[in-house]
Amino acid sequence: MRALISVLTVIAGVLAMPVFAQQDKPNLEAEFVFEVRAELAPAIVNGESPEGVLQAIPITGGDFQGPDIRGEVIPGGADYQTVRPDGVVEVHAVYMIRTDDGAVINVVNDGIIVPGGDGAATYIRTTPRFTAPIGKYDWLNKHIFLSNLVVKPERPGMVFVQIYKVL
Repeated sequence: MRALISVLTVIAGVLAMPVFAQQDKPNLEAEFVFEVRAELAPAIVNGESPEGVLQAIPITGGDFQGPDIRGEVIPGGADYQTVRPDGVVEVHAVYMIRTDDGAVINVVNDGIIVPGGDGAATYIRTTPRFTAPIGKYDWLNKHIFLSNLVVKPERPGMVFVQIYKVL
């Protein structure tokens, strides 16, 4: 009887949830927001685990810039990676950025890097999530973002993260 009451309580809670009308957007669209130019230290290899090789790449600084936002990458974050047995790299970057007007925003960026046969990646995509203070940058808390990572051979020790807002 107690289990039945618990189930009915859960169902009642779900039925009481507000229903939101979805805008009719049949196709996904994205808008460029900003590019992060992150400076990196050499990888720290933790070693083998049941999931693969663990490593951390310290984020030592950098900057970011876009049409409506710009600032610096605060040193002290890292990109925690798992290199799976199939060669795919799972990334989990955690760091903070500071806008040029002083707002500090937390960034958590998860994704994958799929290596190609020639050593270059064939697929690199991540999904950054932002925690921004309420106010001018609150819009970062209210959207889904996708990003593309670019490594430029002429800029060793740096990664370029191009961030897009899904409309």
